[in-house]
Amino acid sequence: MRAPVTLPRLTWGDAGRPSVLLVHGLGSDGALMWRFGAALADAGWHAVAVDLRGHGDAPRALDYSLAAYAADVAHTHPESGGAWDAVVGHSLGGAAATVAAAGDPTWTRRLVLVDPAIHLADGDREIVRQSQEQAFADPTVAAVRSAHPDWHPVDVELKARATQRASRWAIEQTSLQNAVWDVRADAAALRVPTHVIGADPAVHSIFSGALAAEVLTNPAITMSVVSGAGHSPHRDRPHDTVAALLSALD
Repeated sequence: MRAPVTLPRLTWGDAGRPSVLLVHGLGSDGALMWRFGAALADAGWHAVAVDLRGHGDAPRALDYSLAAYAADVAHTHPESGGAWDAVVGHSLGGAAATVAAAGDPTWTRRLVLVDPAIHLADGDREIVRQSQEQAFADPTVAAVRSAHPDWHPVDVELKARATQRASRWAIEQTSLQNAVWDVRADAAALRVPTHVIGADPAVHSIFSGALAAEVLTNPAITMSVVSGAGHSPHRDRPHDTVAALLSALD
């Protein structure tokens, strides 16, 4: 059993409302889940975003295995205790949330996975590695804006800040310590209602094709795709992605 670290939180909405946990992807931080947080608060939820270990203001550690990330989020509960009403995880956060929910079906009542990193083949891993190298080579607002001219200015600012605040060593170790990146068995074990919001394979998705078909054999899991969105649909096509999230939680 890996010892968890306590993850710092950002919140949107009244604490007395149903609670949803937001878990970001590799190289990001909790603040970058702001689109979801603001929309969920407006829809009557209490949204809580965390910084994963090695990211943002979270504690640094030596262990950056998927099991360690999952132990941290599994250790994270609403302020009032008990189960989350929903958990939303993007990419790495989706993998960690999948492992946590499979290990403890009482942790959340439902799960939404945004282009989750359920299984990364060699080609996917290389794309991730190159993307992170590029981000750390020039972690400025200008560089992010140049790479993503259609993103909202807040996403541009926060993405640059997230890279500057993340531990580069932790990001590198996340790849090195997970030589086999595969939580398909955990996805198959999910029993809570789960919805995948997929990116558009025509743009870039790490959850599509044969992998998606395999995971969707679990009757607890459904899927929709945000047309025209890449791996971060909440930044590429925020309105459509938020609509898909609210529909999944309805």
